[in-house]
Amino acid sequence: MPKMKTHRGTAKRFRLTASGKIKRSCANKSHILTKKSRKRKRQLRKGGNVSVADYQTIRELLPYA
Repeated sequence: MPKMKTHRGTAKRFRLTASGKIKRSCANKSHILTKKSRKRKRQLRKGGNVSVADYQTIRELLPYA
């Protein structure tokens, strides 16, 4: 059986933590920043964890992570 391929788009967007959770960054942070408040931009710097509903899908796309 050949090796499974990692989905490269997913690999660039998500990181696995030591406890097995998947880290992600926030969306809406790359452009049109002038109309967003300072507080909103500051809060977008913090990442988050992937929801339980999406966990299995992302885990399948990252077979060796």
